[in-house]
Amino acid sequence: MISPDPIRSAASRREFMRHLSLGLGATLVGTSALGAPLSWLEELSYGPASVEALQSGRQLGVALVGLGKYSTGQLAPALQETKLCKLAGIVTGTPSKAAQWKKQYNIPDKNIYDYQTFDRIADNPDIDIIYIVLPVGLHAEYVERAARAGKHVICEKPMAPTAEECRRMLAAMQKAGKKFSIGYRLHFEPHHQEMMRLGQQQAYGPITKLVADNGFRFGNDTPWRVNKKLAGGGPLMDMGIYCVQGVIYTKGQLPVSVTAKLAPNPDPKGLFKEVEAGVNWQMQFADGAVADCRTSYAENLNSRLRAEASKGFLELQPAFGYGGLAGRTSKGPMNLPNVPQQGRQMDDFADCVLNNKPTRVPGEMGLRDVQILQAIYRAAETGQKVSTKEIQQVLDKTNSR
Repeated sequence: MISPDPIRSAASRREFMRHLSLGLGATLVGTSALGAPLSWLEELSYGPASVEALQSGRQLGVALVGLGKYSTGQLAPALQETKLCKLAGIVTGTPSKAAQWKKQYNIPDKNIYDYQTFDRIADNPDIDIIYIVLPVGLHAEYVERAARAGKHVICEKPMAPTAEECRRMLAAMQKAGKKFSIGYRLHFEPHHQEMMRLGQQQAYGPITKLVADNGFRFGNDTPWRVNKKLAGGGPLMDMGIYCVQGVIYTKGQLPVSVTAKLAPNPDPKGLFKEVEAGVNWQMQFADGAVADCRTSYAENLNSRLRAEASKGFLELQPAFGYGGLAGRTSKGPMNLPNVPQQGRQMDDFADCVLNNKPTRVPGEMGLRDVQILQAIYRAAETGQKVSTKEIQQVLDKTNSR
């Protein structure tokens, strides 16, 4: 048997990726429900096992656990566009949803589970990755069960209500020897990658101040969000985590302390009897920089991430949505495309699984953020500055673009 020429093989892979990317771009322009008019496969720097999978048509099977708004409106459509993974199974407690999804996505009966039969997924070779899309209070239980089933796992953010639960989840996944990622989609989005690059490389000088706002007027269309047991908290857990994330990866540093104050509660006996209506907080950094942040379920806030530096500024507004993001700096517009965020995120995780490499958004990052959220709550409750020096030390360092 003649050994393959490594130079020719590498060239063939590059040519294959070039044609595949061009083809995907042509498919996406004007046709994708996700609104992503560009080819982005080459930008993800896939490993050799992923290139082989693309050439052979192999895709890892993903099972979505929880078929609420995010699975229905974002993840399932994204999985129709992904190249390294596909929608292979579902877990739901609602028979009517199971029937609807079975028909819409041609899911075989053997890949449809409810919460009682979930553990049987261990015996299903069609399922490689389990994506936990349940209310926050259920994350720990289902990550641990998925780990026992021997599957790779993506868990939506925030990782869990408490750091203790996060540590349990990490231990379970480490014991299983499987990949574990948190659903931080914006790490794979060009505008946010540019904020990381410009901020961390101090393109406009050292960052001295950051501002992040994210919130909306909650209408009780998803009641679990104001149920303390299920949600772990209010808008800080749900929307504020984007502010925490954005500030950290733009600054490229972890905060050393936080101060916080609860916003006025317009409905303390109704919608917000169990969780806060809003929080205003500040994150302090070792070099003296500060980040002023706000989140709310009682008012519509600007979706904004801004960094001010000694020689200029960088800003995203809107900053945190599924699309329509826009950025500018003191030199002008960023002129970057909007892309299929969830598709990028899931294909990147599949690439990590196929090539046995670490994810840039690991469970340890999820633990870090929950520790920061808990510190913000303590600061709001006590009125005191709370140290964050003991949080999990993990950062997303990027040289994107």
